[in-house]
Amino acid sequence: MTVTTPTILTLLRLLASPALAVVFMVLPRPLADWVALFLFIGVSATDWIDGYLARAWGQVTRLGTMLDPIADKAMVTSALLTLCAVSSLNWAILFPAILIMFREVFISGLREFLADVAGTLSVTLMAKWKTTAQMVALAVLFAHGIAEHHAGLSAAGMDPQMVAAVLSGKIVDNGDLGWWIEVARWFGLIGLSLLWIAAVLTVWTGVDYFRKALPHLKEPE
Repeated sequence: MTVTTPTILTLLRLLASPALAVVFMVLPRPLADWVALFLFIGVSATDWIDGYLARAWGQVTRLGTMLDPIADKAMVTSALLTLCAVSSLNWAILFPAILIMFREVFISGLREFLADVAGTLSVTLMAKWKTTAQMVALAVLFAHGIAEHHAGLSAAGMDPQMVAAVLSGKIVDNGDLGWWIEVARWFGLIGLSLLWIAAVLTVWTGVDYFRKALPHLKEPE
């Protein structure tokens, strides 16, 4: 095996994926949300960086080619499971998350069954858009958790009547409660919308891959 700098970045992305869940186990919120967001963005960036460096430096290896999609799937799956566990939007996230993970498991099994011929089924532009949509959606949903918890901190010590008075303008909003609530609302709407777009693209690309694989699944005559 040839281990190059792009391959090391891919390995780091793979190893960093479980850390998304660990930060919520060891850090208080919203600090955990901030760390998870920056970790996810940083790890996602390596998906572009390692591919660019591998092509620019002529360091495309079999090991890196094998690990890259695994690292992507590990990162997305870890983020989805973490959000389903810690986000207030967990039930809204659950179904598109199941669609995404079902597709990834199904296609991974299909690739394993097809073995050598799987490499001849090229990655489409739509598949790249699918991965991008997943990463952007998940980053926005981590940001939603940050805004939501800052809204909770702004409302600390207030009863429901006081919160209502602050939001109606009867009491000065010194803690930016209304602003954080509005930010959380928009991040939630945008994040869920993008996650559904990612889920549709994920299923679409899965169907396309299965269609291309059908000739290789026919029984020999």
